Amino acid sequence: MEALAIIIVLTYGALAGWVGKLFKGNNLELNASVLAGIFGGLIGYVVCAATGINSGQDWQGYVLTAAFGAFFLLTLLNMIIPKRI
Repeated sequence: MEALAIIIVLTYGALAGWVGKLFKGNNLELNASVLAGIFGGLIGYVVCAATGINSGQDWQGYVLTAAFGAFFLLTLLNMIIPKRI
């Protein structure tokens, strides 16, 4: 993994976590949503690289990879963590 790709994926993962909190209204606090977005973006990048899915070498590919991983992880966490009233 190249350093710039990781920085881009982490940045867009954080952005995807924040957007996921705004639009989906998940069960996590804002800081936890951003942190989950960062980890999800990194997971999405690693999974796509390991499975051979080529999302391209430009910034659009990194954005799609980070968003996919972040939203996947946030959805998984929303199923596990109970809704607060």
